[in-house]
Amino acid sequence: MSWTRAFILSSLSILLIITFSSVVKSAAVRDDSKPADAQGAARQVFMAESDASNFFSQKRRSRRSPKSYAEVQAEQRMKRAASERRREYNEEQRDEYENYLEEDRDAEVNERSRETNEQLREYHYDGLYPRFYWFH
Repeated sequence: MSWTRAFILSSLSILLIITFSSVVKSAAVRDDSKPADAQGAARQVFMAESDASNFFSQKRRSRRSPKSYAEVQAEQRMKRAASERRREYNEEQRDEYENYLEEDRDAEVNERSRETNEQLREYHYDGLYPRFYWFH
């Protein structure tokens, strides 16, 4: 008898949870959309029935037949876009390398570092070894 009560109680609690969860889900979504918007979205996503029926039955060109003008134009557009991306990337890399070289070849920075190195060598020189060992 107790297991039937437990079963009924658990099934009622599950039913209650399912009921409230569906209410909460439907309450969380705002109902501001109009049916016309849904039709417009469906029109953008799905194609017309006549186009859909002809989609797979369109005659494909064979491998050796010449390409249509639209196909050639699409290929050229893709090639132009790829070459444009490649050109922009190479230009960006070249600019970054030029900036690096400008910083690396900066005479003032190199002169300052050379002066500090010479000062450190003079400061740490103790006279026990020839100076030309520093410059190798």
